[in-house]
Formats: sequence, C-alpha cells, structure tokens
Amino acid sequence: MPSSSVHGRSDPARPSEHAAIARAHTDGMVWVPGDTFHMGSDNHYPEEAPAHWVKVDGFWIDRTPVTNRDFLRFVKATGYVTFAELKPDAKDYPGALPHMLRPGSLVFTPPKHQVDPRDWSQWWQFRFGANWRRPHGPRSSIAGLHNHPVVHIAYRDAEAYAAWAGKELPTEAEWEFAAHGGLNDAEFAWGEEFTPAGRQMANTWQGAFPHQNLATDGYERTSPVMAFPPNGYGLYDMIGNVWEWTTNWYSPGHEVDAAKPCCIPHNPRGGREDASYDPCQREIRIPRKVLKGGSYLCAPNYCRRYRPAARHAEPIDTSTSHVGFRCVIRERRSHEQK
Repeated sequence: MPSSSVHGRSDPARPSEHAAIARAHTDGMVWVPGDTFHMGSDNHYPEEAPAHWVKVDGFWIDRTPVTNRDFLRFVKATGYVTFAELKPDAKDYPGALPHMLRPGSLVFTPPKHQVDPRDWSQWWQFRFGANWRRPHGPRSSIAGLHNHPVVHIAYRDAEAYAAWAGKELPTEAEWEFAAHGGLNDAEFAWGEEFTPAGRQMANTWQGAFPHQNLATDGYERTSPVMAFPPNGYGLYDMIGNVWEWTTNWYSPGHEVDAAKPCCIPHNPRGGREDASYDPCQREIRIPRKVLKGGSYLCAPNYCRRYRPAARHAEPIDTSTSHVGFRCVIRERRSHEQK
C-alpha cells in the first residue's frame, strides 16, 4: 500500500521533494513527519514516567520489522555471523561454567502448568544452536517463515544490518512517535481500546501467561509482518509480534519536563552507558539498550507493554526468540542522498 494513501487519505505532511528520494532510497519505508509530542506515560510502569514533551524531526522508517528474508539477503551479501552463532568469550562472562560457553540464544519455552510469574527462568531456556536461522533450536529452521520478523538478533547484529542497508536504528523517541501513528494521546497505537469491537489489533498473548496460550489471534509465536492492521502512518507491527531495538541506553525513567518550551529535548539519544547496567548483576555487567513495542508474549496478566509508551531494558549481548528490529533514515541523510 503506498505510504501516500494511508487509510484512504492523502498525506499532506510529506514534502513533494521527498517523492524522488522515496523511490530511489527508501523502498519499503514510510515518511513520518516531525512534531513535538508527549512521550512516556504516568499511568503504567514506573520506567515509562514521567510523561514529558519531546521534539523529533521528520524521518523515514521501515514499514515492517526486518524479516528473515531481508536478513538472509544481508547475510548472503556480507557473510555476517550473528552474536548467537559465536562462541562466548570466557573473559566476558566471569564465573560461567565452561560447558555453557557455546553458541546459542534464549528461546521461549512455555511451562505445562502455572508457575511463579516472577521467575522468568520457568519459561526462558538458553538453547545451544538457537539463532536467527534456527529460531527454536538446532532442529528448527526458518522454512515457511521468510515473511516473519527475524529474531535472535543482538544489538550489534541490528547495527550491522542497518549500516549495510545505508540506514540507522531509531532512537526511542522516534520509535515511540512513529508507533502512535498520529494518535499521540491515545493509549494504544490504534486508539483507546485494546481490542476494539473484539478485534485483535496486534500479535500479543491471549490466555494466562506463560502456560496457557489460547492463540485466538491465530499465532502461537511470531506472525507474518503484515498480518495485523497498520497504524495511522501505515506502519505494521509497531505493537506486538517482536520487541525492537532502539539506540538509547536504558535508564529506569524519563527526565522531567523542560522548564521552558524553548528547552524541550530534541530527539534525545537517552541515558549513559555506564548508568544502564542491571543493578542486580554484580559480576557480569553488560550495558542495556531500550526495546520498544512489546511482543507476542505480552499478556494482560503479566506484561501490558503492548503500548507505544512502554519500554524494556535489554543487554546488548542478549538475543531472544521475541526480539527483532527495524531501521530509519533521518531527514538530514535523505537530503544528502538526494
């Protein structure tokens, strides 16, 4: 669907000069006009607060998360090897048992009965041989999943793909603004109701997480990238399906509003690397980036992070079966390319 006719209406916010650029450099991307918006939320998890004003410039963003087909093209062109396919270096993981220093990744493995929802080890398993090609472990493959989001992607993998594609990863502010789709004060990317008229608007969890997956939306894990309706900008899967990397270092909350309108933050890059560590980890200190959008594992009884304002911390060395990414091209770079 052409990005100039989202939901049957014209897009007056896109300057005509961007049309040629879109054809030459931004295939599969959507133009998001810049604006000032209320970022974060005071109504949910503490790390989303306080809600505050932020300004972003216009930018191009991928219409969908990067798919297995996209990533396969990148790997074939470059020979790139992802983090999950490399043997961990013992010096980076002091105290790790030698038999655990093998390539692999975290795979969601639902328990067969109700478990303590505070203990994530009950449903996450580190599986040797799990990676983007083998998302559930050594005996799995991406056959039939080429139009699903690529998963088991560590932060450096997403950066490498973006650089190869001539793009960048979005900031948290850019991602959140794009996810709203023009409904900047709405709770969800599509309005105020999670399932308007009973319609499932994103690939999230139905049932009691983590043991009961009713899959009433038709998908137990990831779904094809255009399986659910786009938001107001014509972007798919900004909510649910897979979490997505942003460039911001994680901090346990947002900055307060600027004292004067002239001082509103301009596309903040967010936090400091040395302040992004998990305070519960003493020996292994890996910096964390912000993930956005929630995933197919977000459930009302466990993780209500299927909202634009929601955010999550992810160590940069960690890959899982529910984390992917998408890319942006910023307005400045678009003009340079023209």
